[in-house]
Amino acid sequence: MGPILVLALLLVIFGGTLAVSACRGGLSKATMDAARIEQVRDNLYMITGSDPYTFSTFSGGNVGVFVTDTGVVIVDTKVAGSGQLILDRIKTVTDKPVTTIINTHTHDDHTGSNSMFPASVEIVAHENTKANMEKIGLFKGDGAKYLPKRTYKDTMTIGSGKDRIDLYYFGRAHTSGDTWVVFPAVRVMHTGDMFAWKDAPFLDLENGGSGVEYAKTIGRALETVKDVDTLIVGHSPLRTVPELREYQQFMIDFVAAVQAVKAAGKSAKDAARDLDLGGKYQGYKKEFYGDAVQAIYNELK
Repeated sequence: MGPILVLALLLVIFGGTLAVSACRGGLSKATMDAARIEQVRDNLYMITGSDPYTFSTFSGGNVGVFVTDTGVVIVDTKVAGSGQLILDRIKTVTDKPVTTIINTHTHDDHTGSNSMFPASVEIVAHENTKANMEKIGLFKGDGAKYLPKRTYKDTMTIGSGKDRIDLYYFGRAHTSGDTWVVFPAVRVMHTGDMFAWKDAPFLDLENGGSGVEYAKTIGRALETVKDVDTLIVGHSPLRTVPELREYQQFMIDFVAAVQAVKAAGKSAKDAARDLDLGGKYQGYKKEFYGDAVQAIYNELK
Protein backbone atom coordinates (compact mmCIF):
# COMPACT_ATOMS: atom_id res chain seq x y z
CA MET A 1 0.00 0.00 0.00
CA GLY A 2 1.49 3.33 -1.07
CA PRO A 3 1.89 6.34 1.25
CA ILE A 4 -0.85 8.38 -0.40
CA LEU A 5 -3.36 5.54 -0.06
CA VAL A 6 -2.48 5.29 3.61
CA LEU A 7 -3.00 9.04 3.95
CA ALA A 8 -6.34 8.83 2.19
CA LEU A 9 -7.46 6.08 4.53
CA LEU A 10 -6.43 8.13 7.54
CA LEU A 11 -8.38 11.06 6.19
CA VAL A 12 -11.55 9.09 5.60
CA ILE A 13 -11.67 6.18 8.02
CA PHE A 14 -11.68 6.49 11.81
CA GLY A 15 -11.44 2.76 12.40
CA GLY A 16 -7.67 2.40 12.04
CA THR A 17 -5.12 1.97 14.79
CA LEU A 18 -4.12 5.61 14.88
CA ALA A 19 -7.65 6.92 15.07
CA VAL A 20 -8.73 4.41 17.70
CA SER A 21 -5.69 5.27 19.80
CA ALA A 22 -6.37 8.96 19.45
CA CYS A 23 -10.02 8.62 20.43
CA ARG A 24 -9.36 6.35 23.39
CA GLY A 25 -6.60 8.21 25.12
CA GLY A 26 -4.59 10.52 22.94
CA LEU A 27 -1.65 10.26 20.62
CA SER A 28 1.47 8.23 21.25
CA LYS A 29 4.39 9.85 23.06
CA ALA A 30 6.48 9.74 19.89
CA THR A 31 3.76 11.52 17.96
CA MET A 32 3.34 14.16 20.65
CA ASP A 33 7.08 14.73 20.93
CA ALA A 34 7.28 15.26 17.18
CA ALA A 35 4.81 18.17 17.35
CA ARG A 36 6.84 21.22 18.38
CA ILE A 37 5.83 24.85 18.61
CA GLU A 38 8.03 27.23 16.64
CA GLN A 39 7.91 31.01 16.40
CA VAL A 40 7.27 32.03 12.81
CA ARG A 41 7.29 35.79 13.38
CA ASP A 42 6.36 38.04 16.33
CA ASN A 43 3.04 36.73 17.73
CA LEU A 44 2.56 33.99 15.11
CA TYR A 45 3.66 30.43 15.82
CA MET A 46 3.41 27.02 14.16
CA ILE A 47 2.80 23.68 15.84
CA THR A 48 4.55 21.32 13.49
CA GLY A 49 2.72 18.58 11.67
CA SER A 50 3.79 15.14 10.58
CA ASP A 51 6.31 14.25 7.95
CA PRO A 52 3.88 13.04 5.27
CA TYR A 53 6.21 10.15 4.42
CA THR A 54 6.36 8.83 8.01
CA PHE A 55 3.01 7.52 9.19
CA SER A 56 4.22 5.96 12.42
CA THR A 57 3.99 9.36 14.14
CA PHE A 58 1.18 10.87 12.07
CA SER A 59 -0.44 13.79 13.94
CA GLY A 60 -1.85 15.78 11.05
CA GLY A 61 -1.04 19.11 9.49
CA ASN A 62 0.85 22.18 10.65
CA VAL A 63 -1.22 24.34 13.02
CA GLY A 64 -1.01 28.13 12.90
CA VAL A 65 -1.18 29.86 16.31
CA PHE A 66 -1.87 33.61 16.22
CA VAL A 67 -1.85 35.39 19.58
CA THR A 68 -4.09 38.47 19.46
CA ASP A 69 -5.10 41.02 22.08
CA THR A 70 -8.36 39.17 22.76
CA GLY A 71 -7.24 35.55 22.49
CA VAL A 72 -5.65 32.90 20.30
CA VAL A 73 -6.72 32.07 16.76
CA ILE A 74 -5.59 28.67 15.53
CA VAL A 75 -5.52 27.38 11.97
CA ASP A 76 -6.53 23.69 11.84
CA THR A 77 -6.71 21.14 14.67
CA LYS A 78 -4.77 18.05 13.48
CA VAL A 79 -6.15 14.50 13.89
CA ALA A 80 -8.59 13.37 16.57
CA GLY A 81 -7.05 13.37 20.02
CA SER A 82 -4.72 16.32 19.37
CA GLY A 83 -6.64 19.00 21.24
CA GLN A 84 -4.71 18.73 24.49
CA LEU A 85 -1.42 18.61 22.60
CA ILE A 86 -2.33 21.86 20.84
CA LEU A 87 -3.38 23.52 24.11
CA ASP A 88 -0.22 22.36 25.89
CA ARG A 89 1.98 23.81 23.15
CA ILE A 90 0.05 27.09 23.18
CA LYS A 91 0.48 27.40 26.96
CA THR A 92 4.25 27.57 26.46
CA VAL A 93 3.87 30.93 24.69
CA THR A 94 0.69 32.49 26.13
CA ASP A 95 -1.98 32.07 28.80
CA LYS A 96 -4.70 33.50 26.55
CA PRO A 97 -7.60 31.20 25.60
CA VAL A 98 -8.32 29.88 22.14
CA THR A 99 -11.20 31.93 20.77
CA THR A 100 -11.28 30.97 17.08
CA ILE A 101 -10.51 27.96 14.89
CA ILE A 102 -10.03 28.36 11.15
CA ASN A 103 -10.29 25.09 9.21
CA THR A 104 -8.42 25.34 5.91
CA HIS A 105 -10.33 22.38 4.43
CA THR A 106 -12.40 19.34 5.33
CA HIS A 107 -9.84 16.57 5.90
CA ASP A 108 -9.76 15.14 9.38
CA ASP A 109 -6.01 15.56 9.80
CA HIS A 110 -6.89 19.29 9.85
CA THR A 111 -10.33 19.19 11.54
CA GLY A 112 -10.10 16.07 13.70
CA SER A 113 -9.80 17.84 17.06
CA ASN A 114 -12.41 20.56 16.59
CA SER A 115 -14.47 18.64 19.13
CA MET A 116 -11.82 19.02 21.85
CA PHE A 117 -12.35 22.76 22.17
CA PRO A 118 -15.16 24.49 24.11
CA ALA A 119 -18.42 25.31 22.36
CA SER A 120 -17.62 29.00 22.89
CA VAL A 121 -14.78 28.76 20.34
CA GLU A 122 -15.90 30.10 16.98
CA ILE A 123 -15.12 27.82 14.02
CA VAL A 124 -14.66 29.42 10.61
CA ALA A 125 -14.27 27.86 7.14
CA HIS A 126 -15.23 28.28 3.51
CA GLU A 127 -18.87 27.42 2.76
CA ASN A 128 -17.84 24.45 0.59
CA THR A 129 -15.66 23.09 3.38
CA LYS A 130 -18.59 23.15 5.77
CA ALA A 131 -20.69 21.28 3.20
CA ASN A 132 -17.91 18.71 2.78
CA MET A 133 -17.50 18.33 6.55
CA GLU A 134 -21.21 17.63 6.92
CA LYS A 135 -20.70 14.42 4.93
CA ILE A 136 -18.12 13.07 7.41
CA GLY A 137 -19.20 10.82 10.27
CA LEU A 138 -17.16 12.87 12.70
CA PHE A 139 -19.52 15.81 12.19
CA LYS A 140 -22.85 14.00 12.10
CA GLY A 141 -25.32 13.80 14.99
CA ASP A 142 -23.91 15.36 18.12
CA GLY A 143 -20.69 16.08 16.21
CA ALA A 144 -22.52 18.71 14.14
CA LYS A 145 -21.90 21.24 16.91
CA TYR A 146 -18.22 21.24 15.86
CA LEU A 147 -18.94 22.29 12.28
CA PRO A 148 -17.97 25.84 11.24
CA LYS A 149 -20.25 28.45 12.77
CA ARG A 150 -19.19 31.13 10.29
CA THR A 151 -18.58 30.64 6.58
CA TYR A 152 -17.68 32.85 3.64
CA LYS A 153 -17.81 32.67 -0.16
CA ASP A 154 -14.87 34.68 -1.54
CA THR A 155 -13.15 36.62 1.25
CA MET A 156 -13.52 37.30 4.96
CA THR A 157 -11.64 39.46 7.44
CA ILE A 158 -11.32 38.60 11.12
CA GLY A 159 -10.05 41.24 13.56
CA SER A 160 -8.35 44.51 12.70
CA GLY A 161 -5.03 46.34 12.87
CA LYS A 162 -2.15 44.12 13.92
CA ASP A 163 -4.63 41.34 14.76
CA ARG A 164 -6.17 41.26 11.29
CA ILE A 165 -6.56 37.95 9.47
CA ASP A 166 -7.72 37.75 5.84
CA LEU A 167 -9.30 34.59 4.47
CA TYR A 168 -9.41 33.92 0.73
CA TYR A 169 -10.94 31.31 -1.53
CA PHE A 170 -9.37 31.13 -4.98
CA GLY A 171 -11.02 28.05 -6.47
CA ARG A 172 -10.89 24.27 -6.69
CA ALA A 173 -7.66 22.33 -6.24
CA HIS A 174 -6.92 20.11 -3.23
CA THR A 175 -10.67 20.21 -2.42
CA SER A 176 -13.52 22.54 -3.40
CA GLY A 177 -13.12 24.73 -0.31
CA ASP A 178 -9.45 25.43 0.41
CA THR A 179 -8.90 28.56 2.50
CA TRP A 180 -5.73 30.63 2.25
CA VAL A 181 -5.13 32.41 5.59
CA VAL A 182 -3.15 35.66 5.52
CA PHE A 183 -1.67 37.47 8.52
CA PRO A 184 -0.88 40.89 6.99
CA ALA A 185 0.91 42.43 9.99
CA VAL A 186 3.56 39.70 9.99
CA ARG A 187 3.57 39.01 6.22
CA VAL A 188 2.77 35.32 6.54
CA MET A 189 0.25 33.10 4.74
CA HIS A 190 -1.01 29.66 5.79
CA THR A 191 -1.68 27.66 2.62
CA GLY A 192 -3.15 24.52 4.18
CA ASP A 193 -2.72 21.55 1.87
CA MET A 194 -2.81 23.70 -1.25
CA PHE A 195 0.97 23.54 -0.78
CA ALA A 196 1.53 20.57 1.48
CA TRP A 197 4.88 19.23 0.29
CA LYS A 198 7.19 19.16 -2.72
CA ASP A 199 5.55 16.27 -4.49
CA ALA A 200 2.32 15.60 -6.37
CA PRO A 201 -0.67 16.76 -4.31
CA PHE A 202 -3.50 14.71 -2.90
CA LEU A 203 -6.42 15.48 -5.23
CA ASP A 204 -9.70 14.83 -3.43
CA LEU A 205 -12.14 14.67 -6.32
CA GLU A 206 -14.92 13.37 -4.06
CA ASN A 207 -14.75 16.66 -2.17
CA GLY A 208 -14.59 18.77 -5.30
CA GLY A 209 -10.83 18.84 -5.87
CA SER A 210 -9.25 19.35 -9.28
CA GLY A 211 -5.81 18.65 -10.64
CA VAL A 212 -6.65 20.44 -13.89
CA GLU A 213 -7.56 23.64 -12.00
CA TYR A 214 -4.77 23.39 -9.44
CA ALA A 215 -2.16 25.68 -11.01
CA LYS A 216 -4.77 28.30 -11.93
CA THR A 217 -5.95 28.40 -8.33
CA ILE A 218 -2.40 28.91 -7.05
CA GLY A 219 -1.96 31.60 -9.69
CA ARG A 220 -4.93 33.55 -8.34
CA ALA A 221 -3.39 33.43 -4.86
CA LEU A 222 -0.06 34.72 -6.16
CA GLU A 223 -1.76 37.50 -8.10
CA THR A 224 -3.94 38.62 -5.18
CA VAL A 225 -1.78 38.27 -2.07
CA LYS A 226 1.28 40.47 -2.48
CA ASP A 227 2.69 41.47 0.91
CA VAL A 228 3.73 38.03 2.14
CA ASP A 229 7.22 36.61 2.66
CA THR A 230 6.73 33.36 4.59
CA LEU A 231 4.38 30.42 4.13
CA ILE A 232 3.08 27.96 6.71
CA VAL A 233 2.25 24.98 4.52
CA GLY A 234 0.29 21.79 5.11
CA HIS A 235 2.82 19.14 6.08
CA SER A 236 6.39 20.37 5.69
CA PRO A 237 8.73 23.14 6.90
CA LEU A 238 8.15 26.84 6.36
CA ARG A 239 8.33 27.85 2.71
CA THR A 240 8.65 31.05 0.69
CA VAL A 241 6.60 32.71 -2.03
CA PRO A 242 9.17 31.78 -4.74
CA GLU A 243 8.76 28.16 -3.67
CA LEU A 244 4.98 28.46 -4.10
CA ARG A 245 5.54 29.96 -7.54
CA GLU A 246 7.79 27.02 -8.37
CA TYR A 247 5.10 24.63 -7.12
CA GLN A 248 2.58 26.28 -9.42
CA GLN A 249 4.90 25.64 -12.38
CA PHE A 250 5.44 22.07 -11.18
CA MET A 251 1.68 21.55 -11.30
CA ILE A 252 1.47 23.05 -14.79
CA ASP A 253 4.16 20.66 -15.98
CA PHE A 254 2.76 17.70 -14.05
CA VAL A 255 -0.75 18.02 -15.46
CA ALA A 256 0.58 18.62 -18.98
CA ALA A 257 2.73 15.51 -18.73
CA VAL A 258 -0.20 13.43 -17.48
CA GLN A 259 -2.41 14.71 -20.30
CA ALA A 260 0.28 13.79 -22.83
CA VAL A 261 0.79 10.23 -21.61
CA LYS A 262 -2.96 9.71 -21.38
CA ALA A 263 -3.35 10.90 -24.98
CA ALA A 264 -0.62 8.43 -25.93
CA GLY A 265 -2.74 5.60 -24.56
CA LYS A 266 -0.74 4.71 -21.45
CA SER A 267 -2.51 3.43 -18.36
CA ALA A 268 -2.47 5.59 -15.23
CA LYS A 269 -0.23 3.02 -13.53
CA ASP A 270 2.32 3.07 -16.33
CA ALA A 271 2.16 6.85 -16.55
CA ALA A 272 2.88 7.24 -12.84
CA ARG A 273 5.79 4.82 -13.12
CA ASP A 274 7.38 6.54 -16.12
CA LEU A 275 6.65 10.16 -15.23
CA ASP A 276 9.48 11.93 -13.40
CA LEU A 277 9.99 15.69 -13.11
CA GLY A 278 12.80 15.38 -10.60
CA GLY A 279 15.41 16.53 -13.11
CA LYS A 280 13.71 19.92 -13.40
CA TYR A 281 12.48 20.23 -9.81
CA GLN A 282 15.35 19.50 -7.47
CA GLY A 283 14.35 18.24 -4.02
CA TYR A 284 10.94 17.05 -5.18
CA LYS A 285 9.80 13.50 -4.47
CA LYS A 286 7.47 11.27 -6.46
CA GLU A 287 5.97 9.17 -3.68
CA PHE A 288 2.50 10.55 -4.33
CA TYR A 289 2.52 10.45 -8.14
CA GLY A 290 0.35 7.33 -8.37
CA ASP A 291 -2.87 8.62 -6.87
CA ALA A 292 -2.41 12.09 -8.40
CA VAL A 293 -2.05 10.64 -11.90
CA GLN A 294 -5.09 8.41 -11.39
CA ALA A 295 -7.13 11.34 -10.11
CA ILE A 296 -6.24 13.46 -13.16
CA TYR A 297 -7.09 10.53 -15.45
CA ASN A 298 -10.46 10.28 -13.73
CA GLU A 299 -11.01 14.01 -14.01
CA LEU A 300 -10.16 14.05 -17.71
CA LYS A 301 -12.89 11.50 -18.40
